[in-house]
Amino acid sequence: MRFSRVICAFLLTIPIMVSSQKPKKYTTSEIHHEIQKLNFLGTALFVAAHPDDENTRLIAYLSNKVKARTAYLSLTRGDGGQNLIGPELRELLGVLRTQELLAARRVDGGEQFFSRANDFGYSKHPDETLTIWDKEKVLGDVVWAIRKFRPDIIVNRFDHRSPGTTHGHHTTSAMLGYEAFDLVNDPKAYPEQLSKTQVWEPKRLFFNTSWWFYGSREKFAQADKSNLTQVDVGVFYPNLGLSNNEIASSASSQHLCQGFGRLAVRGAQPDYLEFLKGDPLNGSTDIFEGINTTWSRVKGGEAVGAILNAIEAKFNFSDPTAHLPDLIKAYKLLQEVEDEHWKQLKSEHLRDIILACGGIYLEAGANSASAIPGEKVNITIEALNRSNTSLTLQSIKIKGADVSTTPNIPLSPNTKENLEISFSVPKGTPYTTPYWLEQKGTLGMYHVEDKTLIGQPETPMAYTVDFGLTIDGFPITFTKPLIRRYSKPDVGEIYEPFVVLPKVSASFTEDVYLFNTPEPVNVNLAIRAGTNNVSGVAKLKLPQGWSSHPVAINFNIAQKNAVQNVAFEVIPPTGENVGTISPILIVDGEEFQKKLIEITYDHVPKQSILLPSEARVVRMDIKKEGERIGYIVGAGDKVPESLSQIGYQVETLDVSQLEMGSLAQYDGVVLGIRAYNVLEELKFKQPILLDYVKNGGNMIVQYNTAGRWRAQFENIAPYPITISRDRVTDENAQVTILAKEHAIMNYPNKIEARDFNGWVQERGLYFPNEWSKEFIPILAMADKGENSKEGSLLVASYGKGNYIYTGLSFFRELPAGVPGAYKLFANMLSLKKQNTQEEGEIKG
Repeated sequence: MRFSRVICAFLLTIPIMVSSQKPKKYTTSEIHHEIQKLNFLGTALFVAAHPDDENTRLIAYLSNKVKARTAYLSLTRGDGGQNLIGPELRELLGVLRTQELLAARRVDGGEQFFSRANDFGYSKHPDETLTIWDKEKVLGDVVWAIRKFRPDIIVNRFDHRSPGTTHGHHTTSAMLGYEAFDLVNDPKAYPEQLSKTQVWEPKRLFFNTSWWFYGSREKFAQADKSNLTQVDVGVFYPNLGLSNNEIASSASSQHLCQGFGRLAVRGAQPDYLEFLKGDPLNGSTDIFEGINTTWSRVKGGEAVGAILNAIEAKFNFSDPTAHLPDLIKAYKLLQEVEDEHWKQLKSEHLRDIILACGGIYLEAGANSASAIPGEKVNITIEALNRSNTSLTLQSIKIKGADVSTTPNIPLSPNTKENLEISFSVPKGTPYTTPYWLEQKGTLGMYHVEDKTLIGQPETPMAYTVDFGLTIDGFPITFTKPLIRRYSKPDVGEIYEPFVVLPKVSASFTEDVYLFNTPEPVNVNLAIRAGTNNVSGVAKLKLPQGWSSHPVAINFNIAQKNAVQNVAFEVIPPTGENVGTISPILIVDGEEFQKKLIEITYDHVPKQSILLPSEARVVRMDIKKEGERIGYIVGAGDKVPESLSQIGYQVETLDVSQLEMGSLAQYDGVVLGIRAYNVLEELKFKQPILLDYVKNGGNMIVQYNTAGRWRAQFENIAPYPITISRDRVTDENAQVTILAKEHAIMNYPNKIEARDFNGWVQERGLYFPNEWSKEFIPILAMADKGENSKEGSLLVASYGKGNYIYTGLSFFRELPAGVPGAYKLFANMLSLKKQNTQEEGEIKG
């Protein structure tokens, strides 16, 4: 996979090719597979809490073996987790994980929905979860999703009866799914929803259990399974040339930021469903038993089904265009049925099959990937009929703009037609950004003003284009997204979504600006133009007591996407002070205060996110020892940039280049988060690192995930240490300083209890729970109702140097500008110098 990039507005970028944005092109076997799905009128909904919680084996099985319309309702977007492949955290991580879920669904054939719940981080109990989430709103979102999707079958991934045994979000998702099952058919429950949908009665509810919930495979083998339905999710699909587990493995592997890339699995594999509510099965393994899943389910659907079932039974694999007349006939009949729900769903599906059978290619490509309100956009239309069926391109309409044309062009077999059309983006058009991030939410909930968007995985496309065709004289409209398609010599064909952006955006070049003295600090602002010839004035909005020179700076940018950097001298107040600054850009009398962030990875489409442009300013007297720091990047974090803020010269180290003695030049060596999880080569270089410590070096190892070693490390530390799943999730949990006289708590900065105020999301994670006597535990902390944990910060002398292991979440605290976190990290880096001055004494 190509290296990921988070691109803020101050960088001029070239987009990366994303294969997932290419239009789907079906083989004849895949067309037949889709027709089989078209002829099954049953629906299943899978419910869990996070991206990666879903059982892709079961989703793929329901979608491809049973042929049911299947979706995954993830209550959160995974915003509170970690990122194995890049620096995105919090809301940006939620955007990335949303796209990874959509990529997974493109593989396993499912659909994707969400609630407004914000993943605030690990929760140990549903009681804690529901004090942060708004239960009525999240439950309402589950009810809304069920009423809109209308599943016959609902499957909970987790057990609602076992609170406290797993992530609180997990159990909560099951509890809400269990409760919603009865509410969706009650008109008194969330009655305001019924103006946009209707009550619904699902047939049955299951819990997708496994040996894991029983504690071991042995216990599960001995358990009573009389209430369980077993299905083989390892079935093989001859028409696809794949087994269900191969599809599921590929789908799961889309969760790359969580390290879920894995080998394909083949062969029979049982999966189990425990019946919870509704109509019980009568000994059948068919979870749709007793549910009419044929076209006779829809009034007037029998005639449609008769045609489509005949096509399925006698499908022409060598020439699927032969079925176009009958597909059009079925489409005509489908428009006459009264059931709007099934008519809409099956019409959309049938239109896709008609295009695939006819080899009909329709595309609307913009001359640029973005535009501002009021800007003219030129579009190239491509229409191609690769069949012998009579086709005419009657009309083209841009949805979202009052622009249309009626070319009335016959589409001759395999003769491409190109047309040009243009429109101006209307003034007042909303900017393209994830809808759940448009307004500030709370720790536990996103705020969504437009309630009809709730549940949707992403913001609807800025513009789509309707192609009005007549096929054998019958009019059908096909809708395609407006995209930007071009090529690069070193990449090939590139597809990007078309987006609407502001005239200007601005980003600070740092997330945090530290002021160690009363002297001014240069604050750099990068201004990016969203169109040509942008002129204006830039100012800073400053907290009380802070000031800048100059007060305002003029800017003038000639080219779209070009960047102009401006610098302000910011003067801090006297004494410790923490605040937030933001830019104000004035262009043509209009104010702009957003930053543009673009996320690009190979496995997901490019994402454009507009967020409030802010930076933290921190005035504090922080002291340090040492100058040069070597940093080994793990899963990706912003700790190196943060250390540079306090005056360290931070150099990124290539693990493959490490040699004995090569680290002696550094005052400290820091390993980034999850380094031992992601850098397999570390197992060969560990002796070099420990030799550095032994000869007087100072080595800091940040948290690693227990049980997910990239390689079998037997010596991540010079002495025995066991990493556990222990964590303290309450960022306000009381911290007790155990080693009050230790140098790490006293030099060069005095660390006190108040230095743990203002931490964000959590205290830390994956603390060691066992360690040898050589380690000194520095801190103790605990979540409410739990025993104290002493493994968050451990220090051991080794030879002439020091080895420090910490599970404290510095990777969150430093970019958030938490003063105490900076002081403590500076003390850890200064420990070697202190030891030298005190002749090796480390215990204070």
